[in-house]
Amino acid sequence: MMYDLIVIGGGPAGYVGAIRGAQLGKKVAVVEADRAGGTCLNWGCIPTKALLKNAELFQTLTKKAATFGLAFENLTYDWSKVIGRSRQVSDRLAGGIEFLFKKNKVDYIRGFGSIAAENKVEVTAADGSKQIIEGKNILVATGCKSRELPPLPFNGKSVISSKEAMVLPQQPKEMVIIGAGAIGVEFAYVYNAYGTKVTIIEMQPNLLPVEDDEIGKELQKSFTKQGVRCLTDTKCVNFKDNGDSVSIDVEGPKGNETITADVCLVAIGVAPVLPGGMEMELDRGFIKVGDRYETSIPSVYACGDISGPPWLAHTASFEAIQLVEGLFVEGHTPRKVGNFPGCTYCHPQVASVGKTERALKEEGVEYKVGKFPYAALGKAQASGDAEGFVKLLFGKEHGELLGAHIIGDNATELIAEMGLALEMELTTDELHSTIHAHPTLAEAIHEATLDADGHAIHF
Repeated sequence: MMYDLIVIGGGPAGYVGAIRGAQLGKKVAVVEADRAGGTCLNWGCIPTKALLKNAELFQTLTKKAATFGLAFENLTYDWSKVIGRSRQVSDRLAGGIEFLFKKNKVDYIRGFGSIAAENKVEVTAADGSKQIIEGKNILVATGCKSRELPPLPFNGKSVISSKEAMVLPQQPKEMVIIGAGAIGVEFAYVYNAYGTKVTIIEMQPNLLPVEDDEIGKELQKSFTKQGVRCLTDTKCVNFKDNGDSVSIDVEGPKGNETITADVCLVAIGVAPVLPGGMEMELDRGFIKVGDRYETSIPSVYACGDISGPPWLAHTASFEAIQLVEGLFVEGHTPRKVGNFPGCTYCHPQVASVGKTERALKEEGVEYKVGKFPYAALGKAQASGDAEGFVKLLFGKEHGELLGAHIIGDNATELIAEMGLALEMELTTDELHSTIHAHPTLAEAIHEATLDADGHAIHF
């Protein structure tokens, strides 16, 4: 059988591209070595959000209950059930992807896929058996894995990646996290909420270094209040794996010290998972692609994490649809990722889209800033989550939205409006004239827009 499209990898790029191809009437197969849904659904986005929700609920009941007039005696938790719930959520959704494959008549083949030759994929099953399948087009969507620190390789116990952090059989008493990106701060929040002594080390000046500087500073203030020790602008200079613990020598603004913990979570980024077989041209280790997502091998395409940043599930799915429609929809010109939301699901949540203030300064763009604090929102006060702010950046001359940055409750939901506003090139005048319901958290967007022109009403 000759497929119209063979997809290697069943994550947010692979399964979305496969289903879209099938919707367009093409014969499609997906080759997946682990399970449908990829890292995001099985070992990333989804199970971590289940853990974060558990942690937020436990923290609310233990730290904020009195605020709501509630009291609990001997409130406990079952660590195995906390972990178990997150796995159940992932299993249920992975089964949902497999159902979608059946619904759309996508052939789902379990095994490791490699490009054996042009138009041919070799699939090696778990038992070692091999088969060759043929396709007119091949989409590589094999994603990434956690990047190791060479002096401190993963061992699954004292030195772990995010995958092991989701299923640790016992909660550690002390944890050190290297890297304060989204993965690092999310796990810092989860483990701290249950009482683990957490230290997070970041060599950049702020937590979440890719975010606006004010956001990172605000998050560090919140984390410090919650009990997370944040060592920013700090370098790790020596590592020692003791087997049942890890010792790290650090240099920071307050001097040098040695940090010891039961577990070290390394969260310094990702490394590509390349398919075997024919070699493709790479760019810094990731597959290099052209305007239509083509690789250096004829009829072989790539998208998602394997083709480089941004390493996000939603951008991977966007790219997959663009790629597949470029292949099978006459006249369609694929788009590359432009503006995209970035979300971090600790508490308070962080979300952004567009330019940071730092980037605008570097580019020499004249801009104006509008800010509004959650503390001035009736809805935030009523909900007991009045921490954070909305920060909007507009062009000085025309008032067009350039960037949006939110830290606070439900920031990851609020950012969708800002993404649409940026895509539609809305201005302060258009956002002014959009009535936002009261009482809502979204009112902060309206008020921040008013503040950019110097006439916020409620602050």
